[in-house]
Amino acid sequence: MAGGQATGGGWPDHLRFLRSWASHPLRVAAIAPSGASLARLITREIDPEHAPVLELGPGTGVFTRALLDRGIDEADLTLVEYGADFAALLRNRFPRARVLQADAARLAGRNLFPDRQAGAVVSGLGLLSMPPRTVFAIIAGAFACMEPRGALYQFTYGLRCPVPGPVLDRLALQATRVGGTLANLPPASVYRITRRGLG
Repeated sequence: MAGGQATGGGWPDHLRFLRSWASHPLRVAAIAPSGASLARLITREIDPEHAPVLELGPGTGVFTRALLDRGIDEADLTLVEYGADFAALLRNRFPRARVLQADAARLAGRNLFPDRQAGAVVSGLGLLSMPPRTVFAIIAGAFACMEPRGALYQFTYGLRCPVPGPVLDRLALQATRVGGTLANLPPASVYRITRRGLG
C-alpha cells in the first residue's frame, strides 16, 4: 500500500504503517509510507482528462494527494482499500472521494464505473509479496473497469516489473518502465502497464 503525509491527529502515518505491517505483513508490503518523489513519479502522466481514476491500496493517501495536485477532482477518485483503519482515515481525509473497503483481487464483476470507464489506475499494492494468481486477479479486475487506452501505474522496489511475464502475456498487456526515484526509501521504480499495441 502507498503511504501518506502527516495526519490531522492520532497516530503519525509512519507509525500507522508500521502497526499495519506488523499485523498483516503480506497485505501491507511497506513498513513506511511512500515518499513525495515516488508520488510525483507515479502520477506525472495523469491529468483531468483521465478521470475517473481508480486507486488501489491508497494506504494513508500520499498518491491520492498527488493525484489532486495533478488536477484530478476529488469526486473523480475511487479508492479501494482493504484495511479498515486506512479506509476510515481516507474517508476523513478525502470526503468527496469514493472510498471502498474491499479486496483489490475481487473487483472483477463489480460495476465500479457505471457511467464511464476509468482512464487510469494507480496501484500502491505490494505485488511482489503476492502469489501470481492474486496478481492476475488484481490486474485483470483493474483492466476490466478501464477504458481501452487506459494505463495502470504500478511501483516496485524490485529490479523489474512486479507483474510476472506470464500474467502480462495472458492478459495481452505490456509494461514500460517510466522512471525511478532514489529519493524514496527504499528506492523505487514505476511501470506503466497498457494493453498491447496501445502503450
